[in-house]
Amino acid sequence: MSKNTQHVVKGTDGGWAVKKGGSEKASRVFGTQKEAIDYGRQVAKNQGAEFYVHGKDGKIRTKDSYGNDPLPPKDKK
Repeated sequence: MSKNTQHVVKGTDGGWAVKKGGSEKASRVFGTQKEAIDYGRQVAKNQGAEFYVHGKDGKIRTKDSYGNDPLPPKDKK
């Protein structure tokens, strides 16, 4: 995990954790994935960071960039 990233991952206690890239410890843990996504997205926007949402299996489901992307996507969501 890169250091200028925020990740939403399944926590060991069954909740959902928001972790900064390169960190072992979660910055916050939530009961639902939606709560974790809302919080993590806001943190990533404030830091101009990349934002990744991982599924229960650990694979990346979605990602967004809130930094200075030199090659922004051509399609608009």
